[in-house]
Amino acid sequence: MLFASTIPYLPIRRSLRLHLVRLLGACGLLGICLSVSFLWPIAPWGHPGLSAAHPLSGWHPLKIRSVQVTRPQTAGQNLLYHNGPVMSRAMTAYAIFWEPPGSQVSASYHQLIERYFQDVGTSALYHNNVQYSDSSGQAPTGASFGGSWIDRRPYPNSTLSDAQIQDEVRRALQMQGWSASLSHMFFVFTARGENICYDSYCSFSSFCAYHGYFDKEIIYAVIPYTGSDPEACGVPSSPNHDSDADSSINVASHEQMEGATDPLLNAWYDSQGSEIGDKCSWEFGPTGADGGNVIWNSHRYLVQEEWNNQSGGCALSGP
Repeated sequence: MLFASTIPYLPIRRSLRLHLVRLLGACGLLGICLSVSFLWPIAPWGHPGLSAAHPLSGWHPLKIRSVQVTRPQTAGQNLLYHNGPVMSRAMTAYAIFWEPPGSQVSASYHQLIERYFQDVGTSALYHNNVQYSDSSGQAPTGASFGGSWIDRRPYPNSTLSDAQIQDEVRRALQMQGWSASLSHMFFVFTARGENICYDSYCSFSSFCAYHGYFDKEIIYAVIPYTGSDPEACGVPSSPNHDSDADSSINVASHEQMEGATDPLLNAWYDSQGSEIGDKCSWEFGPTGADGGNVIWNSHRYLVQEEWNNQSGGCALSGP
């Protein structure tokens, strides 16, 4: 998720059980932890008193471009395993384009995003995830594209809440016959100009995207239209000559790798609470003359690097 440094990290809705697990691990005092967690039963985005580095900050935001991000770059700050599941089977990714009549997206927006989901699963970047296994030794090995759906239903408000985004995912499952599982991830893309907020924390001023889960194992990511504010969420170059699509692909890639390695927000993150994508937010490495930094299936993309525990740094490929 993309989030401004002046605002504390805030967890998305999740089970009280996860809050207790994270909070107990952080404070180690059962009585204090229980009293604190019941102040936020199924806490929406957290509490202003929480530090940005607190393990309870489960949505692990990817910060907006204008914020200088300080990241540990040593092997001692590698991702740590916290006993939760990973997407040990191949991920199936689904794209939900919520675009009411009259809304706007770029001409090649759908086509490029769908192509990305078809290409990324066999890429060297996704292969980096194989080093992050679960307690049984199983690790994310690949991904495929399960399909897309364009929902023309009007937005209920000019600003969407996380609860309304979750309802949209449920609607897509019902309308398309898709099923939820630990190997399925649903990406909700909204149209130009539509804002997404939880309380006072909103897209483009606080974040660019986020991932999480609800109803036990509906794993989802929220991708506001990055072209609404390219200064906050856009990529510096566009290899596909569609900056809006390339920017949304980049943040979707960040959320997809985090979804694979930390789907229920209790698997792989470092001692500061940062996930695989957070540690390399907005780091692209060398780019070519066309503005891309990877080629997958003869298609050019610009995507951020991800953390590689083996090398102890950010990379575009894994072991």
